[in-house]
Amino acid sequence: MLPRITRLGTVLSRERAVERAVAAAGIDPALSVLITLHTAGGPLRVGEIAARMQVVGPHVTRQVGDPERRGLVHRVADPADQRARLVELVPEGADAVGRYLREVLGWFSGAMASWSETDRADLTRPLGRMVGDHTAQVDEPS
Repeated sequence: MLPRITRLGTVLSRERAVERAVAAAGIDPALSVLITLHTAGGPLRVGEIAARMQVVGPHVTRQVGDPERRGLVHRVADPADQRARLVELVPEGADAVGRYLREVLGWFSGAMASWSETDRADLTRPLGRMVGDHTAQVDEPS
């Protein structure tokens, strides 16, 4: 299995799919933050963004600055605690994430265009399980 995973990484790097998608979206420094907000479906505190990205809070604080200056996110008061601030994806940020996802998903869809629905499902189930199991393992305290 490891040789196949390594080969996939090599192909993705050579094809530069992610780099092309980031360029199409125009969100390079902010990609992880924007995708995290997009998948959350609503505004989050910096600490929650950091937890979802599995990084430390100061890392996210620095990463939020660029998209905030570019008008892709803004900070809003937390309704549960008016002293706290949430980071919210604005429509321009959501559009940028949409462009990125269309590019990446288009690349994968094109690569698997000749696959049957069964083959796609056969890949999707264990891949989802693998990601979930690895995420749980990373989240476990040492």
